[in-house]
Amino acid sequence: MKQPMNGSLVRYFFHNILTTSMVQKYSSLDGVYIQNTWLAIGSFDGVHLGHQQLIQELNQCAHQAGAKSAVLTFHPHPTSVLGRRKGSFYLTTPAEKIKLLNGLGIDIAVIHPFSVKLSQTSAREFVLYLKEHLDFQKILAGNDFALGKDREGNVNYLKILGSELHYEVNIIKSITSDGMTISSSLIRNLLLEGYVEQAWKMLGRPYQISGEVIHGDGRGKGIGIPTANIETSMEKLIPGTGVYACKVGIKKKVWNAAVNIGTRPTFISSDPKRHIEAHILDFSDNLYNEDIALRFISRLRGEQRFQSVEELIHQVQVDIKKTRELLES
Repeated sequence: MKQPMNGSLVRYFFHNILTTSMVQKYSSLDGVYIQNTWLAIGSFDGVHLGHQQLIQELNQCAHQAGAKSAVLTFHPHPTSVLGRRKGSFYLTTPAEKIKLLNGLGIDIAVIHPFSVKLSQTSAREFVLYLKEHLDFQKILAGNDFALGKDREGNVNYLKILGSELHYEVNIIKSITSDGMTISSSLIRNLLLEGYVEQAWKMLGRPYQISGEVIHGDGRGKGIGIPTANIETSMEKLIPGTGVYACKVGIKKKVWNAAVNIGTRPTFISSDPKRHIEAHILDFSDNLYNEDIALRFISRLRGEQRFQSVEELIHQVQVDIKKTRELLES
């Protein structure tokens, strides 16, 4: 068995997954009373480069002013609660989000439960609630930020309210990639189309999914190309169908893998469920019930239905060769 990669790449791969959290994290604002904070509010799904720019500014300015940096985010996602979004769409689970925020040096992170009742709270009432619990001196936000019922608490409203409640609002400009404003929605669309390289540029890291290795139907092993079948969170967004070159994190080591996401059309023509199957290069250990992490580096091709198992085997061998060349170059 070849040795996996190590050193700086391993540290990069696991930085936001295995770092011991130093952030003060709370699952609700109820019972939280913290003095003198600077605050950023939002869903922060993906913690992409736009979010990172805002948080870095928040950290720097808050600490220079002798204040604590605080991020308030929500789960479930507001659009999910309000019925505007269904299915698996989260770029980050709550645990992943906390670890990413911790990696950015945030002092306080609150993942507050979002509900229909909360969505009906007026902007003024919600700001008063935040002021009571987080005692913020400044809010950092993007130009399109808004809170409260019907999004009435836009930036101009918050600035006016700030003169009464003694806080200021700092606006952080959006950033772009390839001429497009970076947003969680755009990244979701890119991933669903299989454009993992473009998503990587906007996230500032390869997109990642994690899950447990479960028993499959054994077809991969039967044709001499064993795969690890991965079961991930039902809420987590899965990239579009196709074959990808991925980095795989297993027990603090990193391996290369050719990963197929799809419905196995060569074998089953009517299965609507998408499966995640990873052929891990030069790896032969038993992985059942292990948790592993996939980071998507490049899409090799779309999903195909082959006329014979022999055609499939030939194409998978081509995919493995391309994966090796791409990830070892």
